[in-house]
Amino acid sequence: MSSNIQTVDAHWVKRLLPARPAQAHKGYFGHVLVIGGDYGYGGAAIMAAQSAAHCGAGLVSLYTRQEHISAMLSRQPEVMANHQHFTEMLNRATVVLAGPGLGLSSWGKALLVQVLSCDKPLLLDADALNYLASLPATDQQRMQRDNRVLTPHPGEAARLLGCTTPAIEHDRIAAVQQLQLQFGGTVLLKGLASLIAGPKQQLARLNCGNPGMASAGMGDVLSGIIAALLAQGLSSFHAAALGGWLHGSAADAVAAKRGERGLLATAILPPLQKLLNGKPVK
Repeated sequence: MSSNIQTVDAHWVKRLLPARPAQAHKGYFGHVLVIGGDYGYGGAAIMAAQSAAHCGAGLVSLYTRQEHISAMLSRQPEVMANHQHFTEMLNRATVVLAGPGLGLSSWGKALLVQVLSCDKPLLLDADALNYLASLPATDQQRMQRDNRVLTPHPGEAARLLGCTTPAIEHDRIAAVQQLQLQFGGTVLLKGLASLIAGPKQQLARLNCGNPGMASAGMGDVLSGIIAALLAQGLSSFHAAALGGWLHGSAADAVAAKRGERGLLATAILPPLQKLLNGKPVK
């Protein structure tokens, strides 16, 4: 397999996110549907939806349990939150993000069955990855497609490949390429110097991020960023690579000011707008 690794940097922003046309309206920039937040796990889905709203998607919706609706609306009123009419919400969306806080109860599994059968650009994270790992290999192969992004951490990657976490960490390049080959689309393997493998043997590495990012919710925020970029028309590979760079660079900007310890996932949202628009973060 190819090991010609691209390095993501600030130039990717200007290349992939040109100035918006003067006549633009919210319909130009896609509609992200976040699906997640089973009982007791609303925060993950809320943070994913919030970060998608902060990263340029024209519209963001959240399908979650009823008990999380008020929290979502008070946290980010721009997000349209609902616990009913799932099929209608799925049909309206242009990009689907499934997994944050979803759980693997009958509720979450039933939603994933519908999600995996649709042909929209799709990001799978967290419990959606665990569900995918539990499927027979024939079903996994049948569901392969290029407009999908998987964002596993090493433990999730090990479950997907049926191996151990140390095996993933021993050769991360081989692991991310094997994941891409087996599941299709683009795979972002999280960790130190996160790796992104896409269709046509595309491969990129991130040289940003810091140990302060080892805190709850960081992966949920990353998923929302990538989904927003998918909604704005980027390919699965470019959305994952640029989204990972924006995520790590925003975290580095916050850590440079405040330090790494106590770095919260939502604390990286304020610098994102500047980074998205190619402006320096001070």
